[in-house]
Amino acid sequence: MNIKENILNLFLDTRKHTEALCKPLQKEDYVVQPIVDVSPPKWHLGHTTWFFEEFLLDGHLPGYKRFHSQYAYVFNSYYESIGARVVRTDRGNLSRPSVDEVYEYRAHVTKHMAQLIELHWDEDLIPVLEIGIHHEKQHQELLLTDIKYILGNNPLSPVYGNIEDEVFINNKIHKWLEMPAQIYEVGHSEETFCYDNEQPRHRVFLEAYQISSELVTCGEWINFINDGGYSNVMLWHTEGWDWVQKNNICAPMYWFEENNQWNQYTLNGIAGIDKSSAITHVSYYEAFAFAQWKGMRLPTEFEWEAAQQKFSWGEKDGNGQKAPTYLTLITKNLMVP
Repeated sequence: MNIKENILNLFLDTRKHTEALCKPLQKEDYVVQPIVDVSPPKWHLGHTTWFFEEFLLDGHLPGYKRFHSQYAYVFNSYYESIGARVVRTDRGNLSRPSVDEVYEYRAHVTKHMAQLIELHWDEDLIPVLEIGIHHEKQHQELLLTDIKYILGNNPLSPVYGNIEDEVFINNKIHKWLEMPAQIYEVGHSEETFCYDNEQPRHRVFLEAYQISSELVTCGEWINFINDGGYSNVMLWHTEGWDWVQKNNICAPMYWFEENNQWNQYTLNGIAGIDKSSAITHVSYYEAFAFAQWKGMRLPTEFEWEAAQQKFSWGEKDGNGQKAPTYLTLITKNLMVP
């Protein structure tokens, strides 16, 4: 298979997967924006489509006509050089275009992108094609986090679908991994796609440290809660403590206690907390406070990357467990003693 066929297949598979992620939604779910940090699913579908129209079809496909003259204004995000846009806080106010019209827009752009790749192939377009595809993959992650927030904050706790790998079970025996003091190389090292902030590959010196072989579990987090972790000001950054007090934070997002039992909202609906599962949906403030409570600290970015090259967290084991995906939303919550 040549480069053109590879990139066409990757493009088409990516477009299909985005729409598959939205398939379980009701139409009413597509337009909800409960907070400024969440974008409506309909907007994600349109924005990832606008990217290809704006940066590839318009100007590179002979005779191409934009699907709608105002969609660039509706679906631009932060590309200041391209033109005006709907501000982020107002995305949930866009009842139009309709969901059906957005899907028509996607079909239109996908069809013409296939024509561009198949009939007007130009290897000079590969960098923008790759960025566009991986940009849409980023929005697939955002879609899942936003959909979970939308449904998880609905009092009916609606079920999104059967997601088998949302909860990662930690079955291995914990140990401390030794990392010697030395110079380590960090940054992207392969010829595969990466973002500019993953380069250049460079060297850093790290003092000797130990890092946990396993992720923090929900059982450990329950112990933190029971020991007053969310009420002990001495464990928190000042800004973190202000966040706890202002928002009445007393547990990870989506957790709630009922009849002395901790439960959580998952994309599969309400489920009890498995104490051996890895903790998810905690902020940096919470991770820092937890590490303080344990008498440890969080790893730095470079400590994490150096250790990740030597060890692998969440590998598939004999029980069929696989590495945590973006569905688990696991914070880098390993600790250094």
